[in-house]
Amino acid sequence: MSNQSAEDRLIARYFAPIAKDPGALGLVDDAAVLVPPADCDLVLKTDPIVASVHFFPDDPPAAIARKALRVNLSDLAAKGARPLGFLLSLALPAEIGDAWLSAFAQGLGADAEHFACPLLGGDTDRTPGLLTVTIAALGAVPRGTMVKRSSAQPGDRVVVTGTVGDSALGVRLRKQPELAASWGVDAAGRAHLVDRYLVPQPRLAIAEIIRRFASAAMDISDGLAGDFAKLCRASGVGGDVDVTRVPLSGAARAALDRDPSAIEPILTGGDDYEILATVPAAQLGAFRAETAARGVIVSEIGAIAAGPGEGRLVGRDGQPLKFARPSFSHF
Repeated sequence: MSNQSAEDRLIARYFAPIAKDPGALGLVDDAAVLVPPADCDLVLKTDPIVASVHFFPDDPPAAIARKALRVNLSDLAAKGARPLGFLLSLALPAEIGDAWLSAFAQGLGADAEHFACPLLGGDTDRTPGLLTVTIAALGAVPRGTMVKRSSAQPGDRVVVTGTVGDSALGVRLRKQPELAASWGVDAAGRAHLVDRYLVPQPRLAIAEIIRRFASAAMDISDGLAGDFAKLCRASGVGGDVDVTRVPLSGAARAALDRDPSAIEPILTGGDDYEILATVPAAQLGAFRAETAARGVIVSEIGAIAAGPGEGRLVGRDGQPLKFARPSFSHF
């Protein structure tokens, strides 16, 4: 009879096979070993995701795993960091069984390999509450070069990667599939919006470019409106974003054309995991050329002004937009 505990067997079966870095020690020790790169600062980030808060309990297990890792990698990318590895803590309700764990581990392992971010360790518990996946991602930047959200300068241009609002609309479609018809969104458009909710795209391909060009940066997790305001407050500056220049996917544009009220979830719903950054005006062209060469489109959407002030989203008439809830908040 094996003297392994049920937790030991679970770790050995599902997670040890994907913990390939030597520092993970096969997940049989109490801690992992990480040797930081020479002349680098460590960049640390942890974000939990909780069932019925950040994902639907019946979402595919592999997608839940990938989202859990990717939302943390998105923050590393915005800081200009390259990933070194991650720690995983799971709080599992009793109904989570072998099939779920197998699919979860496969999705997690595939993304860990794809992003060169190995599993180093963690913990697993049972809970009477909601399924919770907590990842702590570890990254590195050359010493003194991490891009903060607090260093935007007057005259900088405001830029954003990718498209905004897809995930928030995807969540609404998960709750109310019939909205697709009223929005004029076809099956491909619906799949795009829901996929953007299920599996964010961390912009690690341009992390080093962000580090060289951006004066300030953060990822958009709580909505463009609220996160731009946070960046401006942290930097002690003001600024305007022109909402007519905010990049939208074809599906989001179709929804907005049919339903103008969709502008609110697009700009405040969050879960975008794109990078919001400020770049000196003289360097904007070079920055956009380099990001485009890496396959990431960057849109100029506004400018930073002398402050202290506030970060505003302004409409076609130049007047600031007001929202009932300008940012996603847990509290």
